[in-house]
Amino acid sequence: MPKINVYLPDDLAETVRALNVPVSAICQRALEQSARRVAAIRATDPADLSALDGARATDRFRGALRLAVGRATGEVGTSDLLHGLLSEGDNLALRVLPTLDVDVAALRRAVPERPGATGGSSWSAEAASALELAVVEALGLGHNYVGCEHLLLGLVVEPDGGGGRALREAGADVRSVRRAVTAALSGYEQLRANTPATDQDAALAAVTGLVRRELAPLVERISRLEQRG
Repeated sequence: MPKINVYLPDDLAETVRALNVPVSAICQRALEQSARRVAAIRATDPADLSALDGARATDRFRGALRLAVGRATGEVGTSDLLHGLLSEGDNLALRVLPTLDVDVAALRRAVPERPGATGGSSWSAEAASALELAVVEALGLGHNYVGCEHLLLGLVVEPDGGGGRALREAGADVRSVRRAVTAALSGYEQLRANTPATDQDAALAAVTGLVRRELAPLVERISRLEQRG
């Protein structure tokens, strides 16, 4: 049976060893499911988003994908997905990125509109992987839907595409983005539960401050480590 190496963060590797988790069996099952989803994505016409119905994709997520498809010519790549995410309007990903001191305007300049684009006719391997990783991130966070925040995570985690590379170079690393998304969602749910419906926009705007406060201890620890180094 062929062997595939799986690399884990140090803390997760220690936990797996301590609990004696059956890594091979779990990885085989997870990879089997992911392989099926990636194959299904690759076989889907990008112009037909009905395949997302079973994933409970949000309207904003669908809107981002439509913009991505419209920017592409031939294959829809991860740079197209990033463009769609940044151009969609007012999704949670766009509120999370500034809390990580990511220059959203600079990212938009890195993936501008493409005049004369004819629309994507297929997904690139990297884009299909990013979409699958978005689903995996949603499941890992215990969510029963896939939104733009999950697409952001999928792009950051995907190692080879230009979209993820641009995000990481801008300062959006996996751990910080995941923590920021979690903080934003929990903060928004708390605010929404205690805010009249007429003030929902104000509640959403307040999420940025909550996320910054949640991330402050992490930023301080990183600064101390850098000073020691």
